[in-house]
Amino acid sequence: MGQFVISFLMSVVALGLLLLPRSHANEAPKICRAPLVTFKSDQLTDEGQIRVSSERAELISDQRASFTGKVKVLSDSSIITANSATVLNSGETLIAEGQVSYQDAFLSVASENLNVNSSNRSLDMNDTQYELTTFGGRGEAESINIKSREGVRLQEVSFTTCPLNNPDWQLKASDISFKRGATVGEARHTRFYIKDVPIFYLPYFAFPVGTQRQSGLLFPNITSSSQAGIDIQQPVYWNIAPNYDLTVTPRLMSLRGLQLKTEFRYLTQQSAGTINIDYLPEDNDLESRDSRYFYRFYHQQKLSEKWFLNADINGLSDSNYIIDLGSDFYNRADTHVNRTFGFDYLGNYLNASFYLRDFDIIGENISSYRTLPEITLDAIIPVFQHLEVELNSEFAYFDNADDTAPKALRLHVAPTVRLPVIRHWGEVSAEATVFNTLYHQTNLATSPELEEDVNRTIGQGRLYGTIYFEREGSWLGENSSMTFEPKFQYLYTSFSDQSNIALYDSTLLFTDVNGLFRGREFTGLDRISDNNQITLGATTRVIDSANREQFVFSLGQIFYFERSRVADFRGEDNRSALAAEIDWKLNRRWLLHGDTLVSSNSQKVDRSSVTLGYYLNTNKLIQLTHRYVRNLSNETIDQLGLSISWPIAKNWQWVGRVYRDIERNRSVETYSGLEYESCCWAIRVIAQRSLTNRFDNSGAQSLDEYDSGISMQFSFKGIGTGSSRRQLLEDGIFGYRQPYNLN
Repeated sequence: MGQFVISFLMSVVALGLLLLPRSHANEAPKICRAPLVTFKSDQLTDEGQIRVSSERAELISDQRASFTGKVKVLSDSSIITANSATVLNSGETLIAEGQVSYQDAFLSVASENLNVNSSNRSLDMNDTQYELTTFGGRGEAESINIKSREGVRLQEVSFTTCPLNNPDWQLKASDISFKRGATVGEARHTRFYIKDVPIFYLPYFAFPVGTQRQSGLLFPNITSSSQAGIDIQQPVYWNIAPNYDLTVTPRLMSLRGLQLKTEFRYLTQQSAGTINIDYLPEDNDLESRDSRYFYRFYHQQKLSEKWFLNADINGLSDSNYIIDLGSDFYNRADTHVNRTFGFDYLGNYLNASFYLRDFDIIGENISSYRTLPEITLDAIIPVFQHLEVELNSEFAYFDNADDTAPKALRLHVAPTVRLPVIRHWGEVSAEATVFNTLYHQTNLATSPELEEDVNRTIGQGRLYGTIYFEREGSWLGENSSMTFEPKFQYLYTSFSDQSNIALYDSTLLFTDVNGLFRGREFTGLDRISDNNQITLGATTRVIDSANREQFVFSLGQIFYFERSRVADFRGEDNRSALAAEIDWKLNRRWLLHGDTLVSSNSQKVDRSSVTLGYYLNTNKLIQLTHRYVRNLSNETIDQLGLSISWPIAKNWQWVGRVYRDIERNRSVETYSGLEYESCCWAIRVIAQRSLTNRFDNSGAQSLDEYDSGISMQFSFKGIGTGSSRRQLLEDGIFGYRQPYNLN
């Protein structure tokens, strides 16, 4: 009986689920109140047994048993206390009176009386106050009547997650009823109050019972911006089946019109995926009034123990779609959207894949290559303890939407023989690789320097080693372990003229300390640079007594013995840029991260990033960042950013962020969010101004147009999403990120 009572009483929470958005199961609402009532289950009896204790007892055989003074009735699931209790009809009826308390693992109820009838399995309570111990919700009910065969009925009932003596909000209903086994309950004459002011009234509605997902309205989202105007989104959630659901979101924008957003999710034993379609039939803010759309199909499926299918297919109507209308999956800094479909095989020693890859370029009208298909086969086979053979192979066909661009078939095979020795003191590895690549290129009318058939063979030898030195010492007055890890790499790669091969999937890689040792300077396979070089580097660490890194510093540089004829960007330099990286936990609150690349020729900084952070706790932090790139697509990037999250008063939190372009002396993004959070509700106001970077008809990007907006979010603890200060930090273009990870 007790479990049945609780399962229905907990459903009072569902009064608010008419507006309940989906949330993560582990995100419990924050309730600032006295500690929840604890339930001591060790007092319970064995199943089917009832134990009664009191100061006085009067027993009349087969008629009645009366108990007075500190009465406690224990069963296998609940505890009842009262001033007095009477058992009638050979135990069929229990009547408890005077400061009655009912408690189990889920619920605590205070009442003036309680009547339980075991023959018809019913329970009645009057003038009750209840509290859901695992949830934090509470309320009052004039009467509660429960019959196991029929259901439960609550009259003049209220629910809130605030303290009952002064609730900021609460739900009240004249009558709530649940039928046995039903998935929905029925409420009549429901009023929603903020303080003592009624906000809305519903004469009748049905709502979900229990914690399972149910169809209904989700919380609306109301914002404003110069791009969309007043922007109102009202999601409607349809729980089609336990493993299928659909969210339809009408979106009304005062400047652009009515958009419809849909998300269909599915889950099976072997697969999962989502289908998103966003459609605006007529954009009132465009002269052409064109329709605009975005779609996404994402699917993952396990075909067998080792075979998997993956699909990620995205598309949009125009390059300004994300800038004007936003996206849940891309942001305005992205340069393309993916279209991939393929299979993966993951074996013990062998991995293979078959993929079709395409891209939808955002912005400038630059044609890109798609691979239709791309097939890879990779294997690592250990021969014996210190010998392994690796094979990397690929077959790809490169196509282009531009009819004048070259096309190609590429077959690549790269066997490697490796001698690895890995010990606690360090690592030594020697390897030899042969890169053999065949090209069959077509459509070469506009590219006379290219050849139709190319057979390129390149040999490479690599010797790598690192040693770990460790000693005990002192760091800032604390006992610590200190390590010094020098490393070296000799790399030789033979030369092959590759000017007769087009660039299909190759571009120059950025270099950092770890990148100095990767042995390649280009993505893809169309360019493999010739090398005769040695790389030297070192890392030092300070590790405290709890095995946490307090300080890490790395330094590295490549020294060239010969000038590369493929990587001509090196010029006449006989060494690479000097790369350095530092992570330093200055103390419990201050953290420093920095990385830099200094040109060996000009002695100037080519690229750098510095972050200084003060972290008192999750709500108190300050982060100052600077990033610099001397030449990125003929542009200089020089930006300074400041992010702050700080409580400004009791229940008030402020998050602010500003990024400035020092090179052009202008703001890139200004973001400010203010949140008030009480025990049981929260309100958040966000203002933002940032560069839009819109594209014109030729694909060129505007660098001087701004978008400004303001949004407000309101939530009640327990019937919607609670406050998320982490979201406040992460909102916006740049958002808050910790760029390092000292464990």
